[in-house]
Amino acid sequence: MKKNIRQLDLKNKKVIIRVDFNVPIKEGRIQDDNRIRESLETINYAASKGAKVILMSHLGRVKTEEDKETNTLEPVAFRLSELMDKEIIFVDMTRGKELEETINNMNPGDIVLVENTRFEDLDGKKESGNDPELGAYWASLGDVFVNDAFGTAHRAHASNVGIASHLDSAVGFLMEKELENLLPAMENPERPFTVILGGSKVSDKIGVIENLVNKADHILIGGGMAFTFLKASGLPIGNSLLDEENIEFCKKMLEEHKDKIVLPIDVVCAENTDENTNSRECFINDIKDNEMGLDIGTASIKLFKQHIMDSKTVIWNGPVGMFELDKYANGTIKLCEALVESGCVSIIGGGDTASAAINFGFKEKFTHISTGGGASLELLEGKQLPGIEVIK
Repeated sequence: MKKNIRQLDLKNKKVIIRVDFNVPIKEGRIQDDNRIRESLETINYAASKGAKVILMSHLGRVKTEEDKETNTLEPVAFRLSELMDKEIIFVDMTRGKELEETINNMNPGDIVLVENTRFEDLDGKKESGNDPELGAYWASLGDVFVNDAFGTAHRAHASNVGIASHLDSAVGFLMEKELENLLPAMENPERPFTVILGGSKVSDKIGVIENLVNKADHILIGGGMAFTFLKASGLPIGNSLLDEENIEFCKKMLEEHKDKIVLPIDVVCAENTDENTNSRECFINDIKDNEMGLDIGTASIKLFKQHIMDSKTVIWNGPVGMFELDKYANGTIKLCEALVESGCVSIIGGGDTASAAINFGFKEKFTHISTGGGASLELLEGKQLPGIEVIK
């Protein structure tokens, strides 16, 4: 297990905490503050131990000067201040004399939020390219480093791997919780062990399928990616999403693991994705050439539910329908309900699946909902995460 924040001496220390404040912001207003709330335990702990807390995070992608206006962390500082009922000192720059003086003038318990680390990407992608000079500079601002940003752990950035290469480092409570839930579920799951995979493209999940098809008892496939598997098995898919480059991969998986891979048998379909377009439910072999599947149907829900109810561990990555529209959210909601009803160890692998589960009211009802879509996906692929590996 990685060194954690409890093992660090924090009193009077300048503690750099890499958090994940990459939250959706529209017209200066935060649309979902879940990631900010998830970071509070680590921030409060460090401040309560007398640390001078320096928070760093990225927000969106910064490719032009105009991107800096829409991707500033200032609204996050305001929301964090509200949640903590405490002043948050926001510094609207990523380096320089003002930042250094602000940090040097901190008192124990003070909290400083540094501007979006990806502002440094305007000068040769120094943040996302893990520029060694930038990592060393940021490390010079603190005494110890805590990585609590699981959402970026699969990337080697200057603000995680770069800083951790120079300072005594540990993981925060959120990162620790992610590892304690995700790793045992994948490496030593209580069986039967079922994986649910959804989302749009097979290409996004090839590594996951290859890694888990030999570990899981069943893999239930829904969402847009299911239609490439259905096409590979010789069934009509109409105008549904098709990942043509990976039809042969799907054929190979179906041939080698036909007893493990479970596909939908019916769908809710329509001629387009407009919410006002009439939709209907039909068996896969009845889908018309001008129709596209947008959710799993009643029979598929029943089939998937049977596997869930028989399982002791379920990991789910990718919604099984176009859940953003109410009329195509039923499959995803029903599987959420089945997971709760089954009482199994239920792990939601971040990204859209986490958003769906939280928005549909299941936030407190699963064993664990990951905060990192890309990071949890790479863990499911069996990869090492550089943001975690750098910590002793």
